[in-house]
Amino acid sequence: MSKGLAYFQEVYDVVPGWVQKMHDYSPESLEHYTNLRGGIMTDGRLSRKEKDILLVGINAARLYERSMVYHTKGAIEGGATVPELVEYLLVSYLYTGVQALQTGMKSLDYALSLKGMHVPILKEESPATEQLLLHIIEKMGDEDSSFVQAVLALVQSGDKQGLKEKIVSDSAVSKKLKHLLIAGIYTTELKGREAEKWMAKARENGATEEELAEVGLICLLTAGIPAWFEASDSLIEK
Repeated sequence: MSKGLAYFQEVYDVVPGWVQKMHDYSPESLEHYTNLRGGIMTDGRLSRKEKDILLVGINAARLYERSMVYHTKGAIEGGATVPELVEYLLVSYLYTGVQALQTGMKSLDYALSLKGMHVPILKEESPATEQLLLHIIEKMGDEDSSFVQAVLALVQSGDKQGLKEKIVSDSAVSKKLKHLLIAGIYTTELKGREAEKWMAKARENGATEEELAEVGLICLLTAGIPAWFEASDSLIEK
């Protein structure tokens, strides 16, 4: 087995079809991509766990289930907790609304299965935000769901500003990481002006330039080199 195939076998337990095809058609390209991915996803100013779970949130916001699920595995194996995962998915909700929660539910289900926990089945085909939050609380079981309950109460009250402030507040996940996530979402969506605003807010909440650069690099992995263009425009030159 080539180095590239062996790398992805270790990461995902199986060689994904897209990896096998890249190897079949251009093994040199897979080798280069493997080296790039391996370099970006190592522990740096952000841990590998943080990078994986940031990519879960970014891809939930993009409604890109495949990449979201792949990185869910990495996040859970890296030590992410269920309450942490849920908070990242709630940040994604601020960007794409109920669709992000519906997509993110598949990440939560997969995370629970990886932890050997029971996964209740969602019966509603197109549930509203309130029903999805109630179902998240149900799925969390004995895990601490107090943050989700507080979010649910704000949804029920109709306090939209309070809801936004609560979702990006410190809890199982820091405000800094939540702001990095939102900056990453706008970066992958190639919305550089909005990304710049959230990068500035991330700095205000303690993010370093190196951490912002690492977010830009993980965005490159999931959305291509144009995402790095958008991130690099707002990085401060050394």
